[in-house]
Amino acid sequence: MRRDVFQAIADPTRRAIIVLIALQAMTPNAIAEHFDTTRQAVSKHLRILTECELVKQEHQGREIYYSLEVEK
Repeated sequence: MRRDVFQAIADPTRRAIIVLIALQAMTPNAIAEHFDTTRQAVSKHLRILTECELVKQEHQGREIYYSLEVEK
């Protein structure tokens, strides 16, 4: 299921995540350190952003790095 991009970026936490990963690719744990929320909540936000194709995942060993999908 593809989500609406405008609905996804309406959330202030998701916008803040986009700003963070625009500078460099980060793991969910590294992103969660910047927020007063759980890693599971950050993962949910990342899943929504990924479904909207605003964020891409890159597997490096056991870690998953999220970065901004620049073409969008």
